[in-house]
Amino acid sequence: MLSFTGLIASFDLFIKIYSFTFLAVAIILLGYLVWNRHIFFTFSISRVSKKFYKKIISLLSFVYGGTLVFTVSQVFDTIVIAAALDNGLALAGIYTLAQNIASLIQAPQRGIISSSLGALSQAWKDKDMKRIDRIYHSSSINQLIFSVGMFALIWLNFSDGVFTFQLQAGYIDAKWVFFYIGLMRIIDMGTGVNSQIISTSTFWRFDFITGVILLSLTLPLNYILTKYYYGVMGPAIANLITFTIYNAIRYGYLMKKFNLQPFSVKTVYTILLGVATFYCCYFLFDDLHGFGAMVARSSIFLVLFIAGTFLLKLSPDIMPVWQTLQKRLGIKKGD
Repeated sequence: MLSFTGLIASFDLFIKIYSFTFLAVAIILLGYLVWNRHIFFTFSISRVSKKFYKKIISLLSFVYGGTLVFTVSQVFDTIVIAAALDNGLALAGIYTLAQNIASLIQAPQRGIISSSLGALSQAWKDKDMKRIDRIYHSSSINQLIFSVGMFALIWLNFSDGVFTFQLQAGYIDAKWVFFYIGLMRIIDMGTGVNSQIISTSTFWRFDFITGVILLSLTLPLNYILTKYYYGVMGPAIANLITFTIYNAIRYGYLMKKFNLQPFSVKTVYTILLGVATFYCCYFLFDDLHGFGAMVARSSIFLVLFIAGTFLLKLSPDIMPVWQTLQKRLGIKKGD
């Protein structure tokens, strides 16, 4: 906002302020915890740490290594575009726009992951496979519903959004980049919390192994498809392929090892609902453009998609949320 209004005119100053915000947020959070006495420091080594320090170091090394590998695979695509293509920095900007828009599809993922970790850890401790299976199914269908709906909504309005908000004409090239990244996000979210199920089990080393497989596929495939075949779309296509393989390996492992899998007939219904609603809105508003068309198109899509989700009862978590919302709005009285 400050850059848009001209208060920050220098790109160098913008980068410095943006970088400082991470430190500022960390300091504010730390201060809040200290002020409310929710954080404590101890410098003595516990008996548990002394007894299991080798296993603790091993676990931390694998977790850190897995996170590092996954992070490298996530940022390598932009580096390849900037380094391997002519006018690479400009194309990296187009790719980054598509990537940032696609990140909207991931909005609930971090919250679902965070909330599932404690429950999964406890379920593994209690050997409660039914609870793990329930979390697996719930995370899959809920994330799939959101990701399919958000993807279709953005795809419907992408071109109109670029021209209506007067973005640079070159950004229209980000449309198909977004398409492939968006499909990757749908696959990643639709397969549920498979990574968290594995990492909270006693087979957490497999999480690191799949991360290494992901990286070993991502690096060469990104470079080859970008440099020799598809240009700026290369990394998006490469990531769609590698993440599909990555999640397929995890799916197969959980299926074979624990007889766990997240899909049901409602998975198919969700995808069909998204496709049908998309084309319905696309043909209705194909000849209309501008901000008003975007609002109308989006409104009709949301009404149809949400209504279909309720009518098909795609998620067991939807009705309790709807009933709670009705009570808070005064539409329905509490029991």
